[in-house]
Amino acid sequence: MPLKILVTAKRVEDAESKIKVNPAGTGIVPDGLKYKINPFDEIGVEEALRLTAKHGGEVVVVSIGTKDVQEQLRHALAMGAHKAIWVNHTGPLDQLAIAGLLQKIAEKEKPDLAILGKQAIDDDQNQVGQYLAEWLGWAQATFASKEESLESDAEKSKTPALKLAADGKSITVVREVDGGLQTVEAPLPAVATTELRLNQPRFASLPGIMKAKSKPIEEHTPASLGVDATPKLTVTKLEHPPARKAGIKVPDVATLVDKLKNEAKAL
Repeated sequence: MPLKILVTAKRVEDAESKIKVNPAGTGIVPDGLKYKINPFDEIGVEEALRLTAKHGGEVVVVSIGTKDVQEQLRHALAMGAHKAIWVNHTGPLDQLAIAGLLQKIAEKEKPDLAILGKQAIDDDQNQVGQYLAEWLGWAQATFASKEESLESDAEKSKTPALKLAADGKSITVVREVDGGLQTVEAPLPAVATTELRLNQPRFASLPGIMKAKSKPIEEHTPASLGVDATPKLTVTKLEHPPARKAGIKVPDVATLVDKLKNEAKAL
C-alpha cells in the first residue's frame, strides 16, 4: 500500500559550532555559526524514504522559519523527498505554535504517517510530536528505535524499521523505554518520533543535489494557515553554565573516599 508521509526538517545550529550567549542574555550570538538539519529529523527523512521505497508513496518535508530553512528543505529533497513545504515565519516560536502549524499542514496534506525527530538538538524540548498527535486525534509511537538483527550492513541500509502491516492499516514500532525496548502497534494515521538508533541517514548524491536545486518549494505563512504563532512561552534569560573546577590528584584510595564522602557528598 502506497504511503504519504509527512516529515519535519528543522534548522538547528551545528553541534560542532561554538555557541555563545549574547551579552544581554536574550539569545545566542549567530555570527560564525554553521547550521544543519536536526539530526533526529534527518533520521525521520531517511525512515520515510525507506518506507516509500518498499511500499510506494510520497515523502513531504516541512520546515518552519525564515528563508534560510530552504537549505534544510533542499537537503531533504536531495536525499530523495518528493515535495517540500516552507512555513515562512520570522521570530521566536514555542512548541505549541510549531505543533499548531504542523497540524494545519497535516490536515491539508492528509498523510498516512507523520514522522518527527523526537527532539531538536537546539532546545531539547521533546514536545511537538506529542502535541501534534493529540491535536490531530492520531495514534502516536514515540522514541522509535530498532531491534538488533542478523541483516547484513547492505540490507540494514535499505530496510525500514517501522513495519507496515500487511493490510496497510497500522504500523509496528519498536520504541526505547526505560530498561529496554517495547513493541507497539499504532493504527494509521499516526505520528512517530525517531531515536538516534533508528537508522543511518544516507548521503545525498550529486544528481540528487542538482535536482533539488530546481525543485519548487511550496510556501505558507502562519496567517495563511490560520494559526496564531505568538509564543505562549517566553525565554527570559540565557546564561552559560558555571565553569567547572579543575580536578585534583589524591595520594591514595582512603583520601579519595574521604573527599567523595565529606566534600562531594557522593557517598
